[in-house]
Amino acid sequence: MPGDTLLEFPCRFPIKVMGAATDEFRSLVLGIVTRHFGEPASSDIEERPSSGGRYLGVTITVRAESKAQLDAAYTELTSCRQVLVAL
Repeated sequence: MPGDTLLEFPCRFPIKVMGAATDEFRSLVLGIVTRHFGEPASSDIEERPSSGGRYLGVTITVRAESKAQLDAAYTELTSCRQVLVAL
């Protein structure tokens, strides 16, 4: 329903996901985001390891077409055990 979000679509939107610093986590996040938004440009992917190197924050800026598209991506991300936080 219109008015359910302050965002205007389409828009660029950063999806931030945190989990263990492993190649599997990185691949999982990229796979889910690609499924919902198409393959991101490498310039739209930012990774930040935690100070101890145990965790990894991945931010992927996507072109979102609707709130439903964002909701579906967040639902899939947060249903994964490897994902600690998705913002």
